[in-house]
Formats: sequence, C-alpha cells, structure tokens
Amino acid sequence: MTTRWPRPIVAIRDIWPCAVVLATLMFGIARADEPAPKTPEGQPAVKQPEEKAAEPQSPAKDPEPKADDKKPPADPPKPEPAENKPAPDSPKPEPPKPEPAKPEPPKPEPSKPEPADSKPPVEEAKPKTPEEKPVDVDQTRMGEFVGAVAVSHTRFEQMGLQIRPIGGGGFEGVLYSGGLPALERRKKPPTTLIGRRNGNDLVLSGARWAIFVEPDHCLLLDSEGRQAGRLDRVVRESPTMGAKPPAGAIVLFDGTGTQQFTEARMTEDGLLMEGASIKPMFQDFNLHLEFLIPYMPTATGQGRGNSGVYLQSSYEVQILDSFALVPQDNDCGSLYEFRAPDVNMCFPPLAWQTYDIAFTAARWNADHTKRGNARITVWHNGVKVQDNVEVPDKTGAGKPEEPILTPIRLQEHGSPVRFRNLWIIDRGAGGPGRFPPRPEPSPDESVVHNG
Repeated sequence: MTTRWPRPIVAIRDIWPCAVVLATLMFGIARADEPAPKTPEGQPAVKQPEEKAAEPQSPAKDPEPKADDKKPPADPPKPEPAENKPAPDSPKPEPPKPEPAKPEPPKPEPSKPEPADSKPPVEEAKPKTPEEKPVDVDQTRMGEFVGAVAVSHTRFEQMGLQIRPIGGGGFEGVLYSGGLPALERRKKPPTTLIGRRNGNDLVLSGARWAIFVEPDHCLLLDSEGRQAGRLDRVVRESPTMGAKPPAGAIVLFDGTGTQQFTEARMTEDGLLMEGASIKPMFQDFNLHLEFLIPYMPTATGQGRGNSGVYLQSSYEVQILDSFALVPQDNDCGSLYEFRAPDVNMCFPPLAWQTYDIAFTAARWNADHTKRGNARITVWHNGVKVQDNVEVPDKTGAGKPEEPILTPIRLQEHGSPVRFRNLWIIDRGAGGPGRFPPRPEPSPDESVVHNG
C-alpha cells in the first residue's frame, strides 16, 4: 500500500519568485544601513583616487577626484588675509608681493674666504710709518754699558762694554778694563767677545764671566753661577756736538742750502749726503763737522757705513762703523791705511758723531820739491785720536800731493752717511784761536756766511 504524504497547500516552486523578490528587497535595505566594510587592520577602507604614473602632479594642485566621488559644491571658502599662507588642500594662490612696511629680512651673505696670509687691515693693509715699524731685536742689544765688576773677593773694577750685531743673531763685543774708551791710556788690552742670540736671550763669552745681555743692562756671572757685576746702558754724546761757528768762521753747511759746494746733494730733512766737494779751498784750517753712520748689521769690513773726509783731496780721515772693534789703520778715526787712532771713539751707528780736524798743509819750494810734510790732528767725539801726526804722502786713494790748493771732499763709498753743521776756520786768514771749541760756546753775531 502506497503511503501518500499530504500535499502542501502551496508548492515551493509556486512561491520561489516571490521569495527572490523579497530577499532582494531585504538585502538592499540591510546594505544601506550597515557601516562600510573594514580592512584587515580594522580601519575604514577609503578609496583613493588613482595617480597617473607617467605625468607627475604639480605640488601646487590637489588630486582631482573621480566623477563618482564628486559631491555637491559647497559654499566657497572665505578668503584669508594676504599675510596668511593658503591651506594645504586648497589651490595655491599667486604669492603676494611683500609690503614695503614689512620687508622680509635679507639673508646674510656668506663671508668670502680670505687668503691664508691675510691679516686685519689695521695691521697689514695700512702702510706703517717708521714709528710703527717693529724694532730690530738685535738693535736693542747694541750699545754701551758701564758698571763695577768683582775681580776678586775684595776688589771691584770699573768695566766698559761695547756690543754690536753682525747679522743673523750674531754679536761681537769688546770689554774694557777701567771703563769705556776715552782719553786715558790703558794698561790692559781690551777683551774681545762673541755671542749669539737665541730668541730674546743673548750671552757673550770670551771673558772670565758669562755676560747675559738685556736691553738696558748686562749681568756678569762667574763659573759658579754667582753674579760678579752689573753693567748699565749709557748713551754718550760728543762735547762738541752742535758747536756753533766762532767769529771769523765760514759756514759750509747748515741745512739751508749747498751754495758752498761744487757737488752736493741734500735729503728732504735738510742733511748733506755723501759725495760732496767743498767750493772754497784752504791751506791751513780747522774743520768741524757732524756725521751719522747708518745701521748695516749684515755688512762687513769697509762696506759697513763707509765714507771719509779727504783733506786737500789727498789725506783721508776715515769714516766707518768701527763701533765695538779694536781699532786698526782703516777704521773710524784713522788716517786711512797710514795710522790707526790712539783710541776707538766710534759711537754706535745711528748716533750723531763729531770730527774736529786741525790741518796744516805741506810746504813746498819753487821747484816743486817738498820741504815740509802735512800735519793732522783729529778729535773724534771730543777725544784726540790723532795728535799732530806728520803725513809724508797721500793716504789711501787720495790724489798725489801737489804744491797747489785742492778742495776738501766727503767721500762717496756706497753707504748712506749723512752730515750736518759743517764750518771751517781759515788759519791762513787769521789765528788758530781756541780749537776745538768749548762745549758751550757763547753766541757770536760775526759768523761769516759766504753764499
């Protein structure tokens, strides 16, 4: 017997179309109400506009949304003040022009690199005057020093020291027993010294003591390091410096002109240069002149401040930087290559010095034979160094003797020696008077100026 199930009232195939329509409606309502689907990280999925790889976007423009993402236009944004910058997501307006009242501060210009050897303009760019030039360290140690030195445990002796630079930090010196060179005769010969400067330190050796030299003094230490004495710097001046011409004298040069010379040159500051020839000619005369020897530390021998006074163009009284030397017959104060001075009275270079020269000419017969030699007396810086010396012939490069008058010349020998205050007394026209003059001569209005 076949069992029959009861027939449903409505068959599924009959309601399927309606169910599909109903499910579609319900799914649409639910999709509209549910939130947007989430990414695996739990963040809302936002659909980004596609970027064009081949055409890079300008930084001033925002990406343009797609058509399906466009929204109804919103109210236009309110314009911002000119000084405010535009919003990042809004179109970048044209940059406003800077207002004159508030200009943008200029950026500091990078400093230009200076050369490695450049210095501030105050030191290098501005030319230095002679007063601003640095002093030569060697020159500060040059000079004369005097003081007492212990020569035994119970006895002190006066010592004089002269020091001169010879270039490259080298020095020479002479130590005098009894004081600096002067008129008196000395029983002991001077001691020659040598030394070399290391930085600011100078030590002279060659004597019983080591001599440490400072700009204003010297210390003498014995072999055990004990101080034996101190010598202080002194600056001497000739007693005839600036002597005024006495009555009857002829002024040869006073800084105002060279009328008394056949050849002469002057410096801008009124000094007579080397290489001058005096116009008047004399037989017997007394001559006063002042001279300055240049500072030439690296020069040697006859190249160191060389000039000379040629009496009647035949007999030379040498001018040379012979400071701090044992004198020879070609040094300052000598009758050149004929006789050395009795004492070296040469002052340091750049110090004014004096010559006072008494000259008596040779005597001649009518047949041009000589019956008497010339005689010369020289006071160097007030001290007699040549005492009525008889000279049988010309000296050095002087002209041969003649029974005629010839001019006095100031030698040109390549060194910038300077002269001032030259005057002469013609002993043939008057008496010899008092010569050399006193240190403080009285003024006399009868001085003769031959112009």
